[in-house]
Amino acid sequence: MASSSASPTGRFVWYDLMTTDVPAAQAFYEKVVGWQGKDSGVPGKTYTIFSLGDEMLAGLMPIPDDARRSGVRPAWMGYIGVDDVDAWAARLQAAGGTVHRPGTDIPGVGRFAVVGDPQGAGFMLFHPLGRQDAPNDASDAPGRVGWRELRAADGPSAFTFYSTLFGWSASRAVDMGELGLYTVFGYDGQDRGGVMTRTPQTPAPSWLYYFNVDAIDAAADRVKGAGGQVATPPMQVPSGQWILAAHDPQGAEFALLAPRR
Repeated sequence: MASSSASPTGRFVWYDLMTTDVPAAQAFYEKVVGWQGKDSGVPGKTYTIFSLGDEMLAGLMPIPDDARRSGVRPAWMGYIGVDDVDAWAARLQAAGGTVHRPGTDIPGVGRFAVVGDPQGAGFMLFHPLGRQDAPNDASDAPGRVGWRELRAADGPSAFTFYSTLFGWSASRAVDMGELGLYTVFGYDGQDRGGVMTRTPQTPAPSWLYYFNVDAIDAAADRVKGAGGQVATPPMQVPSGQWILAAHDPQGAEFALLAPRR
């Protein structure tokens, strides 16, 4: 990941896409989201940085060989900042989570661990070297990650896990009828995402990340024109915004969020 991400505890600080075709994925997201991709320049490592102007926002890399052999498919992963990766990994494990890869150093960047919550949704813990600035995770500007959504096996108990571990607060709960409650969570006084019980169409508990775009219909056309698939057509949510869910050409799931149709 890039060395631009700070690590205030409990805050999403970075996002990585692991994929089977780095050049194709780079071209897809540049067209759909408007990012600019550039090789990180790290010797012996294939890692692309997605940026908007001078601001680094996300990373792109091949699926590691060991992960691919174990069946890992293309996917986006979010990093949650902590002040001590190993201590927080132990704390997560004691709370019922799983450590898939223990604390590992990224030379010159920081330390990370690959973990999962008690219901199986994966994410990363991260602590940087030195003081670094993170992308604004509450921004609604195009190209930023505007929302994070956990589709859990059981939404209420999943929220309890994260809120107890990271101090997230519930600002409100939206009744989704047969789908149960959608709990909106936040920190630093701002909403950052939601937690819900997954639908039958979601094969396993997982995090879904929403990228901001200007208008949802034009973005849907870009997804299809670049070889992706729109899995859930544009719909308006209670906030008045418009969303869709999609898969990129390699199969990674993501979502888009826009202020207008």
